[in-house]
Amino acid sequence: MSEMSRLRWLCRRGMKELDLLLNHYLERFYPSATTSDQQAFRSILEMPDPELNDLILGRTVSDNQDIARVIMILQDSLVD
Repeated sequence: MSEMSRLRWLCRRGMKELDLLLNHYLERFYPSATTSDQQAFRSILEMPDPELNDLILGRTVSDNQDIARVIMILQDSLVD
């Protein structure tokens, strides 16, 4: 299984909204992202849905700068 296929599988979540948002990032931003942003995205995919949802909705903020930067890109893509 290729890395992109594995990540695409990990983007499948219990919340359809998260599925769409994560897949959008994977297709549009991940290929050209920095190594640290790619690692942050992989870390984000390991988070439970409620924790990830709270980050995206701005209810909580990550202490990790790389994760916070990717979350900001995810939030900005909500308005695209």
